Amino acid sequence: MEATWQYTGQEPVKIKKFLQSLGMGHRLFNEIKKGQGQFLVDHRVVRPTTQILPNQPLTIQVAPETADPTVAVSHEPLKVAYEDDNWLVVDKPAGVSSIPGPTTSNGTILNRVKGYLEEQGSEDLRPHLITRLDRFTSGLLLVAKHHVASSMISQQVQQHRMLKEYRAVVSGRFADDHGVIDQPIARREGQVARVIAPDGQRAVTEYWVEDQGVDWARLRLQLHTGRTHQIRVHMASAGHPLIGDHLYGGDMTRADHQLLHASKISFLDPFSQKQLTFTSSLPEEFNGF
Repeated sequence: MEATWQYTGQEPVKIKKFLQSLGMGHRLFNEIKKGQGQFLVDHRVVRPTTQILPNQPLTIQVAPETADPTVAVSHEPLKVAYEDDNWLVVDKPAGVSSIPGPTTSNGTILNRVKGYLEEQGSEDLRPHLITRLDRFTSGLLLVAKHHVASSMISQQVQQHRMLKEYRAVVSGRFADDHGVIDQPIARREGQVARVIAPDGQRAVTEYWVEDQGVDWARLRLQLHTGRTHQIRVHMASAGHPLIGDHLYGGDMTRADHQLLHASKISFLDPFSQKQLTFTSSLPEEFNGF
């Protein structure tokens, strides 16, 4: 894997500082420094302590990642919304898991991406899911094709600078068109469902009412944190469980799974330094609302 950036600063800067400003983590830098790759300035291999001058190009070269033998290969359908040398944006249908687990060892998005990369003849065969969705949540997932991309975007994920928007249909009506739920979410041993609890991690969900009927509302939601089941827990705690969400008391007469769709994702591409934004239209299950 090879990537090049042009340094546009006015003063000389060390390679490490420049790469950190682009998002690279300490671990990846140290791996390259210790021989698992190399740095090039003006197409010449240089030491990690080298300073880059204004307008000089910096290139990193890293060996491809071999396949993880514990992850099976699947050639089941994969809807790719966007692809370049570093990223895949996948539009996941409801009912497909993001990653293998105790009950699903194959056919997940991770398995399918691995199969897709094999079919494309990719040298890197260890994809990294940057975002994940519950099995019955549909919509957009971001996948890094290699560990350099995964490292470069990790700061945006950790600092919640990646925009993630969802659409959902919930029970009940809202008096206000906009609101913010700021309630900590905790895990309880032996339970799948999360709970609102003082000892939980901070979780913030913002929502806008797009439409509502007699006893339902369609919402646009934005995650400001990324907790497991966050939207489902927050809406249920507010008295508005998602339609079809059996785990959190949703109405199962109108849908057989939670009506939750990851409709938009936007992030700063650390390679091109451009904002990339992708949207996904609502699945058919939302048509009745």
